[in-house]
Amino acid sequence: MRTAAGLVATAFAAVLGAQEPAAARQDGRAAAQAGVDKALEFFVKTQNPDGSWGSTSCETTMEMVFAIETHYAWSVAAHGLATMTLLQAKETPERRAALDKAVRWLCNSRMTLRGSTWDNDAVWGWLYGTVAMTEIARDARFSTDEWRGPVGHRGREFAGWLQKNQEPLGGFGYYDDPPFTQRPKWGTSFSTASVLPALGIALQLGWLEDSEVRDRAAGYIRKCRLPNGAYQYDLGAVPRMNGGEHINDVKGSLGRIQVCNWALRRAGDPAVTDQVIEKGLQQFFEHHRFLAIARMRPIPHEAYYYVAAYFYMFGHCYAAQAINELPEAERADWHRQLRSHLAKIQWDDGSSIDFPNMSCMQIAGTSFSILAFQAGLPGSHVRL
Repeated sequence: MRTAAGLVATAFAAVLGAQEPAAARQDGRAAAQAGVDKALEFFVKTQNPDGSWGSTSCETTMEMVFAIETHYAWSVAAHGLATMTLLQAKETPERRAALDKAVRWLCNSRMTLRGSTWDNDAVWGWLYGTVAMTEIARDARFSTDEWRGPVGHRGREFAGWLQKNQEPLGGFGYYDDPPFTQRPKWGTSFSTASVLPALGIALQLGWLEDSEVRDRAAGYIRKCRLPNGAYQYDLGAVPRMNGGEHINDVKGSLGRIQVCNWALRRAGDPAVTDQVIEKGLQQFFEHHRFLAIARMRPIPHEAYYYVAAYFYMFGHCYAAQAINELPEAERADWHRQLRSHLAKIQWDDGSSIDFPNMSCMQIAGTSFSILAFQAGLPGSHVRL
């Protein structure tokens, strides 16, 4: 595992063009499968003895403003994503051993908690913990007596904490504003969308009893939708559109458009037609340079249209999921375009990263890359 300092140094070398992986010139399915295998090998080799990955501590002075608990929460979220990549991969003895250890860690690790009055980044652990546990629960390998109880117990915990922290308008967010309240008052479209399909599964599994949790979340995302196809960063009665270079412009919404369209489509929203998804994908590739420019910038939202570096891998992952909502005959070219932007940034050790300061971002970035690659391969059963 690279150190945080090493990650930063390598990141800026990559930005300056010093690192140009051979995979950058490959975008075919065979190359995509090779990229997946290489990334999974990275996970198998770098897994900690207890089943986790990376560090749960603050690894850079650039992130010291956050609560101590927040760094643990980010690592739990990244762990959930990495677990899903192993869950959905072709099984080998080494991958299965890593998967079992990863699921056991996720079931036994302590629950993430709110770190301070304003900092509720614990939500990220609950979001991707819920997503991961719903997939684990539906995998036959983890429906045995040995696993059923721990998986169900932890799934109910993750989903229950989300329910307690759903803000009054229906979204899920990771900060709060004065006056600070036990139930936060702020959400974002993209964090809410990331968990919306999993909330429906949690209801089916009996982990949630109130369907309004899912319905309020879907309503929040719908209200964030703008006429130009973009989604507001967070829900406002009057969208924050001051003209010019703004976060709610299409160019600032590239990562949000894909996850929100995908989530609402999976939730059965009739307004998200194939044409809407295609328009969002067209916008994604037409304005892709704004994601590319933001990638590896160490200060969030410092790039054009306030794009943050960590939307690069997130956006590509959910673009792949949105592609798979289209008719099968229309998917291949979209996946080909997407693969080209993932292959060129995969490092020689198989990992990928877009925000250079923390090992949890290397784990999350590699996971998003694998999930995006897998979605475009024949016989894929990738779900999020």
